[in-house]
Amino acid sequence: MSRLDFHVDFYSEVENMPVDLEVEANERLAALAKGHKDMIGASVGLDEVTGEETPHAYEARVVAYIKPDNIAATEQSEALEAALENALDALERQVREHRERLRDVHRQPREFSPPVPDQEAS
Repeated sequence: MSRLDFHVDFYSEVENMPVDLEVEANERLAALAKGHKDMIGASVGLDEVTGEETPHAYEARVVAYIKPDNIAATEQSEALEAALENALDALERQVREHRERLRDVHRQPREFSPPVPDQEAS
């Protein structure tokens, strides 16, 4: 998979977001997809969920567009960087586990059932 085949959508409602966060997310997601044909893209969303009860809290959502089912991770933290880092860590772990499960299924021998001979009507 070339770098052009893989696209990350990045959305942020956070003011003054450091540019290096988007670069880090792109690099980590591209590395996760490298050498695999199952992951065709990803999406990253960052929001400030600050309110009366949660001062200065951030939420990061990361989705891997992976076959056969998309995988998502959401994390919250008081620091924007920590929220994104934890969400990426969780997503990477889920993708690795997903790939391992698929490998295990493909490694198991298929059950052989001999063909049933056609029975002619008498």
